[in-house]
Amino acid sequence: MDRHIAFDKLCNFRDLGGYRTADGWRVRPGRLYRADSLGKLRPGTADWSHFLSLGIRTVIDLRHPWEVEARGRVPSDPSFTYHNLSIEHRPYNQAALAPDIDPGPYLAERYMEVAEDGTEEIREALQLILKSAESASPLAFHCASGKDRTGQLAALVLHLLGVPASTITEDYSLTELAAPALLAGWRSRNNGSLPTWLGFGRAPESAMRLFLTALESRYGSTEQYVSDALGLDPARLSTTLRTHLLEPVPTTWPPLTFRRATATDAPSLVRLRDTAALWQLARGIDQWKPGEKDETHFRTRMERGEVWLTHAGPHLTGAWEIWWEDPAAWGPRPADAGYIHRLMTTPHTSPPGTGREMLAEAESRISATGRPYARLDCLASNPRLRAYYESAGYKVVGEQRAKNGGPGSPYAVTLLEKRLG
Repeated sequence: MDRHIAFDKLCNFRDLGGYRTADGWRVRPGRLYRADSLGKLRPGTADWSHFLSLGIRTVIDLRHPWEVEARGRVPSDPSFTYHNLSIEHRPYNQAALAPDIDPGPYLAERYMEVAEDGTEEIREALQLILKSAESASPLAFHCASGKDRTGQLAALVLHLLGVPASTITEDYSLTELAAPALLAGWRSRNNGSLPTWLGFGRAPESAMRLFLTALESRYGSTEQYVSDALGLDPARLSTTLRTHLLEPVPTTWPPLTFRRATATDAPSLVRLRDTAALWQLARGIDQWKPGEKDETHFRTRMERGEVWLTHAGPHLTGAWEIWWEDPAAWGPRPADAGYIHRLMTTPHTSPPGTGREMLAEAESRISATGRPYARLDCLASNPRLRAYYESAGYKVVGEQRAKNGGPGSPYAVTLLEKRLG
């Protein structure tokens, strides 16, 4: 399931629902939304009807008043209240920054400024979220791109709900999926020119990770920040938010269905892979990078092998590729195996066991061709993934120390094989 909700004019509108807490609950879907500027909405459009259909009763606009004046606010409607709370007190022009500024440390420093300057507005925003939670009414908060100010407030709320720091970092970095659209929007407003800063619109995981580390270093903990800087009771705040915004993880799920991908599925496959890559990076797994595989890659794999999609009900929950040869990892071989690649699931929203069911389905497709083996590889530096495949019946049969799987440098992989039947 794509966490981004599709709008024509908005590119970074997301539901915070579905994230798991460290103690086994999950955030209720349809209650908290984060977004880029809702000032882009217009009454009488499909976007406006879609927005109203979400039942949002409170909108928090985190932009400066002069931004609202220049770019517009969400249109008025009796179905919701509007609050402009500018949490950023020291504005800065990201587009005009020097090209060589590292976005991670730079943005983390700006976020700390906001955390210390905007305490009054952040406190009021949290109180509005608390009130909305108690009344079981959906709320949306936004800034201009839905990345910086919105990302900070989302991080604070998710932390108070008990969501792990790795997931908070991942949620922040999902703006990377919207970065091309954010850049295109800036160019359209600036006669097609490019921002000076190469980091414009980007949301590297390092920015949120460094900010959370700095906040804890300065205050001792996020809870102490809420207490000392915001003047709120973090225990009461957390308990109330958790009571109203968390729910048990579902125990029943729609059955998985599988279908072979076609060329029109390539954009969804790219987005799924990039989402999985951001999940990995937020957890310190240096394996996949967003943007490494484009639509051409997946169309090529469809022509030379098979690509399969997995759905739970109407929602895309995973995909995988089957190759009929893999000389880069395995060298020349007889046609006795299918090679499974890019087994990927949607983070947080795929039913438990989806990966294992996809693996079994891939093996059945290989068996149907009369090939007796399923083979795959994983990074030699990823013992957790190796253990996962071994638990599914795969045996380590070797190592390729210099696999060349694309434009990057060669890398070492562990080779695993399973006898089928």
